[in-house]
Parts: sequence; C-alpha cells; structure tokens
Amino acid sequence: MIVTTVLFLSLASCEKSFLELQPPTSLTPEFALATEADLQVALRGAYAGLKNTALYGRSLPVLGDIMADNTYQSTQNTNRYTSYNLYNYLVTDGDVAGLWNASYTVILRANNIINSPIADNANIQQIKGEAYAIRALAYFNLVRYFASPYTVDPSKLGVPIITTYQADLKPERAKIADVYSLINKDLDKAYTLMTKFTNSSQFSKYSAKALQAKVYITMGDKTNAKTAALDVITNSGFTAISAAAHNGYWAGVAPRTDKVETLLEISFDAVANNAFDALAYIYLQSGNYGDMLCSSELYDLYETNDIRKSLYATGTRGGLASVFVNKFTSFSGDHTDTKVIRMSEMYLIAAEASYPSNTADALKYVNEVTSRRGATAIASSGSALLEDIITERRKELAFEGERYLDMQRLQRNIVRSKNYPASALSIEFTNYRRIMPIPQGELDANPNIKSQQNPGWF
Repeated sequence: MIVTTVLFLSLASCEKSFLELQPPTSLTPEFALATEADLQVALRGAYAGLKNTALYGRSLPVLGDIMADNTYQSTQNTNRYTSYNLYNYLVTDGDVAGLWNASYTVILRANNIINSPIADNANIQQIKGEAYAIRALAYFNLVRYFASPYTVDPSKLGVPIITTYQADLKPERAKIADVYSLINKDLDKAYTLMTKFTNSSQFSKYSAKALQAKVYITMGDKTNAKTAALDVITNSGFTAISAAAHNGYWAGVAPRTDKVETLLEISFDAVANNAFDALAYIYLQSGNYGDMLCSSELYDLYETNDIRKSLYATGTRGGLASVFVNKFTSFSGDHTDTKVIRMSEMYLIAAEASYPSNTADALKYVNEVTSRRGATAIASSGSALLEDIITERRKELAFEGERYLDMQRLQRNIVRSKNYPASALSIEFTNYRRIMPIPQGELDANPNIKSQQNPGWF
C-alpha cells in the first residue's frame, strides 16, 4: 500500500534514536502524511484503488449492464460473471467481496488524506477536495449495490460509515439516509475546496458537481438534480461530444485536457493497467476473453443513422449470431480508460429532472443528446416522454455500468431478451438478488454486522 511506502521513507530519513521513533505498527496516518508531497503520493494511491478489477478496472461497468438487460454472457466464455448472467450468485461470491473490500480500501486512503492535519494552502485544499470526492464516489457505489434504493425507504440499512482510521473498528450499518447525507456533504466540501482542473483522470470542481447530480437523481430529488446538472452545463466550460467526433472520442486512450465530454474517467496507461483483467478484454473479440455481448434488444434500439450504432458490430460467436461491443478498443499499450461521468449524462439528468413539471425543458435537454448522435429528435409527451428519456439513457450510457442502477432507482422489473438463459429472463424488482449481500467474510469478521444481512440472504 502507498501508506506503507510513505512510512518507510519517513523512517529512513529520520536521524533520531530508534528508541524515540514510533514503532512502525503504531504509526498513525497523521504521522505518516506529514507534508504536501506525502498527501500527493497518498492521493495517487486513492486513485489507484479505483483501478481495482473489482471496481472501475472491470467489474463495476460489467455488473451494471449484465445485472440488467444490456450485456449477456456468450455461450463461448471463460466463466467470468456467469452467476450474474444466471442471477444465481451467492453470499460467498468473489465479485461481491471484491466490490466491498476494494471500496473500503479506497475509503481508507481518502480518509487518511482528509484527516491529515497539514496546514491549508491552495494545493492542500485541492488534494483534500479530490479525496472528499473520491470518498463520496466509493460510498455512492457501495450504497447502491448493497442497500435498497433511496427511493424505496431511506430509513433502511445502508452500509457502514467510516470516516477516521481505527484499526479495531467494527461498525454497524448506517441508515441509507445517513450514507447519502455523508455523500452530499463530501461533494459540497469537494466543490468548495477544489479550484484546479488537471485532466479528466482527476476530480475537479465540476466533476464533483456532476457526481452530485447523479446522486440527487438517484435519490429522486429532481429539483437539486437539475440545479446541479445545469451548474455543470452552464458554468463548467465542458462541452458534449459531437457526432463527427464520436467514434474518435471512444478510440482515444489518453486523459483529456480539452474539457470535451469526459468529466471523470479512471485512467489505464501502458504501465498501470489490469492486463488480461482489463475491461476491454471482456468485450473485444480479438482479445483473450470476449465473453460479453450486446443484447439484440439494445442493438435494435439504435436507428440506422445513429452514430452510436457504429460502435457495435454483428457477427458470430459460439456458433450463434451476436452483436459485439467495440466501445473499448485498446488492450495493449495504453488501455481504454473507464468513463465514470460524462457531459452527455448531465443533459440526460437535466431532461429527466425536468419531467413532468417542465416538458419543454425535458425535450430541450434530451434532444441535446439525440442531435449529437444523428438520432431522430424526441417529440413525445406525458409518460411516453419519460420512457423516451430513460431509453435514451440506455442507448447513450450502454456498457458504462448505469443500466442496472437506473432500474434500481426507478424500481423497475428487469425483462431480458432471449439472449439470456431461460431461467433468468424476468428479474422482478422484489427479487432479493437485486441487492447484493453483505459479504460472508465481513459477516465472519464483524459481529456487529452479522445480524444486519440483507433480506433473503440469511
């Protein structure tokens, strides 16, 4: 871990008697992170944690689509995510444990930065602002996968809240409302502290605000979701990608400095990448895996002239007609970065948040996306307009991990195409596997959470 490296360097440079030094096992984060340079190194460690295969390295984008109706497992596969394709995963599932453990590792690293007593300056505020946003992102992922949707009942159990380093802490689960309160406080703090934009691989003021727009729409708070999204649209200086630049955008592998489309992405270069566990390998037919395919139902939603359709190719895999996903094109040298927040989603959030009170705005903002994709402008009204907005989200954000999370917050049943196993074509909202279990390892290690398992997993 990065903190271990910092501790070693701190000890090696000290000329005091070893009797006067803190034992390595008792060094606190406050002692280890003593300078601005230490915090900068620790921040890189926090971002590195997000690259974990269980997070944005692969699983989060894959789970968000295979647990819904966008991507399915080919009959020719390497047995990755099979239990999610079948919807029969267990409390001992490795991907469940990986998401939980990797997220709390990121939270620990962010906490150490946030709680550092180093005197403030502009650089320290920027670093801490990014750490607040990273912590908010980690908790946002946890509470959406391991707890019922906020829109059902915010007083239900969420996930444990940990904001300080305590080696022997065994926390209970906090209420969903309390987790979302922490997330929003962290994002408010991040928005206030940050002043710099480095590139799309690091949080900035407006990527924090964009994340907050996602948080608010997930909470069903349309007023605040629209306010946050419009703040990004109006004041950030970011622009959405055009149809002409669309395919080049997805072919790019380097973090962006031009404020075009990508508000935040997790960067994987030629050195720091997940090798054969990279996201691209699970989709690309020229790679070693290529397990995941685009559902025929999703593919059929794209009109002929929709530029997004060109990212998907038809062919044969395992002897069956298939649609291949070419959204992630690089798995050698610099790998394709994982998109986390995009400008186009801000328009879609503004559109959804405008419905039903302001139909004109809903149409205006959703067609900011259709007009940039060569798709027919949406002109519907009433409940059909909402369905068109949600469908546009599905098409625009496909294979970026959003579809399942949308189905959760909207409390919708998942009806899959015939591409999926016959035993898992209809996944009702009430199915207990729509919410991940607290991992068995956590139950075994933490007696205070043992009685707080999610319903159905006992």
